[in-house]
Amino acid sequence: MKVLEKFLYEIWKENKFVKSLSTVDLQSIKIIDPGLQNKELAGPDFLNARIKIGNITFVGDVEIDSLHSDWKSHGHYIDNKYNKVVLHLVLSNERNKNFVFTKEGRKVQSICLVDFLDKNFQDSLRIAIRNERNNKTFNMPCSESNSLVTENEKLHFLLNLGTERFKNKTKKIFDRLKEMVYLKDMNIREPIVRYDFGDDFFNKKFSPNDFDDKVIWQQLVYEMIFEALGYSKNKDIMLKLAKAVNIEFLKNYSNKENFDKVVESSLFYVSGLIPSNFSFSDEATSEYVRELVETWDKVKHNYDGPTFSPESWHFFKLRPQNFPTVRLSGGSRLLKRIVEEELIKKLIDLTHSENRIKNVTSFLRNIIIVKGEGYWKNHFTFDKIAKEKLKYFIGLSRADEIIVNVLFPVLSLYFEIFSDPDSARSIRNLYINYNQKSSNKLVNQVGETLNLANSKKKSVYYQGMIELFRSYCVKEKCLECRIGEKVFN
Repeated sequence: MKVLEKFLYEIWKENKFVKSLSTVDLQSIKIIDPGLQNKELAGPDFLNARIKIGNITFVGDVEIDSLHSDWKSHGHYIDNKYNKVVLHLVLSNERNKNFVFTKEGRKVQSICLVDFLDKNFQDSLRIAIRNERNNKTFNMPCSESNSLVTENEKLHFLLNLGTERFKNKTKKIFDRLKEMVYLKDMNIREPIVRYDFGDDFFNKKFSPNDFDDKVIWQQLVYEMIFEALGYSKNKDIMLKLAKAVNIEFLKNYSNKENFDKVVESSLFYVSGLIPSNFSFSDEATSEYVRELVETWDKVKHNYDGPTFSPESWHFFKLRPQNFPTVRLSGGSRLLKRIVEEELIKKLIDLTHSENRIKNVTSFLRNIIIVKGEGYWKNHFTFDKIAKEKLKYFIGLSRADEIIVNVLFPVLSLYFEIFSDPDSARSIRNLYINYNQKSSNKLVNQVGETLNLANSKKKSVYYQGMIELFRSYCVKEKCLECRIGEKVFN
């Protein structure tokens, strides 16, 4: 779009419109002086223009945007540098609005230029506008002018945001942990529909002894990992499943020969994903489903929780590697590590070890990464053979997300509860210095917009970019943002 805007700048400077410009209410617009193109400074595209609209001659600046909504999404409405704009030119008036407001509250005419351009150029512009609109997922109002803020200033702000995000996540985890302790003490079943707890809960004073229960910590990590494996589309149902097929139920079968089969059959049966029709064209599917059903029949007498429907799960527009079936298979193997292989104890021991494992990153990743095996190595859904074998149920990118968003905050909370500030500090330092291999469209675009693409690899900046966008950009809190307050004032 920027290339086409350059052509538009030339058309504006040379007044090469195919017919005279006019406002929506048919007032004529005469370009006396197009102004000086602003090539160096942040602010409007043309400065000190002289334009006659109707019978009044205006002296001021001109801004050219692709979309009418760019005036707001680019933050012009809160930017003092745009207070002298006298004419707003747009290529697409998608909101059918004929004016904008400056920060001072002055009303400025908006003119859609497409109707005043050559037909061939109009067609090119429409294609470009459509493409830009489709690609414009994450808008940052300061995208055109955040170069006014130094790299160190941006990184310092992101460090604070990433640290604050970690603290908030830890607090949220602590709230959930207290809920679990309270439900267990009161002998109350986990509610299917979340509700507010009464005054007894909110007035309860918790002590470290309340949290001295291995099963509660296992359940906490289990829930959080499953929620992370669900991504945005299936995280809620994955969390519900983890609460339903809980550790209390599964530990009845731990350290037995077929524990992994019990876990997998329980998850698939309760999830509702096992097909009701047992007639399969694929022999491997017939054998696998028969094994799941036989195993479930042996353990279902101990299960008294809810079951879910296939409609609760989303497959549409997901990459096959992210299908719930594959994620459940990977999750079941992580459950075995949590319950039988003392995953949490290994993490605590790692932090306490005097001879810290040389490569902590590799150790953490190996705990979470799950390689493809068995039936789901060759299938994405029941009775449908995959074209290529699946190498990983949980790969490096998702493992890093779990390490940063689950393991680090849980461990930090654990050490805070049990009065080990040195270990808690050690975990926070790991978080700050951890290099994430995760890929996230939002983070990629924020990093590119801020000219900090290389810094996003460090988890504290990665998380800081997410926090920046969600807490400031989306909520239009530009003047409360360290970057925005410098750009727009």
